[in-house]
Amino acid sequence: MDLSIAAILGLDGVTSGAIYALVAIALVLVFAVTRIIFVPQGEFVAYGALTLALLQMGAVPGTVWLVLLMCAAVALLDAVQAVRERWPLARWARHAASTLAAPLAAALITLALARTKPNMLVQVLLTLAVVTTMGPLVYRLAYRSLADASVLVLLIVSVGVHFALSGLGLLFFGAEGFRNPSFWDARFSLGPLTLSGQTVIIFAAAAALIAALALFFERTLTGKALRATSVNRIGARLMGIATDKAGSQSFTMAAFIGALSGLLIGPSTTVYYDTGFLIGLKGFIAAVFAGLTSFPLALVGAIGVGLIESFGSFWASAFKEAIVFTSILPVLLWRSLVDPHHEEH
Repeated sequence: MDLSIAAILGLDGVTSGAIYALVAIALVLVFAVTRIIFVPQGEFVAYGALTLALLQMGAVPGTVWLVLLMCAAVALLDAVQAVRERWPLARWARHAASTLAAPLAAALITLALARTKPNMLVQVLLTLAVVTTMGPLVYRLAYRSLADASVLVLLIVSVGVHFALSGLGLLFFGAEGFRNPSFWDARFSLGPLTLSGQTVIIFAAAAALIAALALFFERTLTGKALRATSVNRIGARLMGIATDKAGSQSFTMAAFIGALSGLLIGPSTTVYYDTGFLIGLKGFIAAVFAGLTSFPLALVGAIGVGLIESFGSFWASAFKEAIVFTSILPVLLWRSLVDPHHEEH
């Protein structure tokens, strides 16, 4: 291997690492706020890429029907709760509107525009809208009633949600894979390296999102409320912060990050209904490196995972996945030494 090959592999690794960084940041965000190890994060990535692919074909994406189905299930749960707790009709109507207005609007607008094949920008916005609104619906259906359960129970539920979303992905999208067109076909030469326009977009989008998250948590009231919930859930509740709302907001942000990651990775690889699982696992390795608490360390870990995958594919392409997943073992050993576990009571 000479320096030019190493530079090319390094660029590929950093590019992949930027995607894994977004997934890792979403995992850290959800865990910090809700204590949920969100195994299905990768499904949002796959849904984002597949939704855009079907919009490109002028077809109604399966995520539209999935959102409508989830809205019906949430409406039924809320109606049962309203009857059980004897809510006034006005309160139930306000609650239903606040919970279901956004996902219903996103699904119905996409349903109306999908067959007209709108331009790329509209397709991207529709994809982000549909997949993002799935986040709070998943939280309401699977997690809200278990918000105070142990981490182990929440992990088991996450595994179940992963299998459910993966199966629904097969139902709504089929087993066929899709590859999206590049957002920018430009080429830039930098010594031995050639940067594609899509690579530049990946770097720019990842950097912009990380900067936006930093400003969100430092400068906004909602961001500070999420930080308070992540530090001490009970204390935040005593200070008047609605922890259920914080959980729903964290899932909304995670779904948006997942959808954006799917849009970015779609032109680089063929995406299937279950592709998100491997991407989510690699993001999870980076999140574990960060102890599921630190966004900067998650970024560093994700770049490391991308580089390991890139160089591993060069030296032993048949075992690149095994090399990547084996790298979690020294990370777990290091974490067990620097951050001893205390049994949860």
